[in-house]
Amino acid sequence: MSKFDEREQEFESRYKHDQDLAFKIASRRNKLLGLWAADHLGLTGAEAETYAQDIVAAEFAKPGHAEIVAKLVRDFAAKGIPIDAAQITDEYHRLAETARTQVMAG
Repeated sequence: MSKFDEREQEFESRYKHDQDLAFKIASRRNKLLGLWAADHLGLTGAEAETYAQDIVAAEFAKPGHAEIVAKLVRDFAAKGIPIDAAQITDEYHRLAETARTQVMAG
C-alpha cells in the first residue's frame, strides 16, 4: 500500500469516526432537550422518555433544529407554557455542550 493510499484510508477512517461522534452528540442533545421539555410539560417516567425519543426522531424526519424548536413551541403553547423559540434555542445550544461533554466522557 502506498503512502497516498494509507493517508486516504486514514482520512476516511477519521471522517467516519467524526460523523459517528457528531451523530451521537446530536442524538444525546435532542434527548436531553426532550427531557427538559417533558419536565416543563409535566411529563414524568415513561411518558417523559417517550417524549424525549419523539424529539430525537424529529431530527430524522427533517434535519436541523428548526423542526424541533417549532414542535416544542407548539407543544408549550398548547399547554399554555410561556416558553418561546428563543428560549428553546438557547437551551438547545446549552445542551449541545452538555451532550458533547457526556459523549466524550463515554
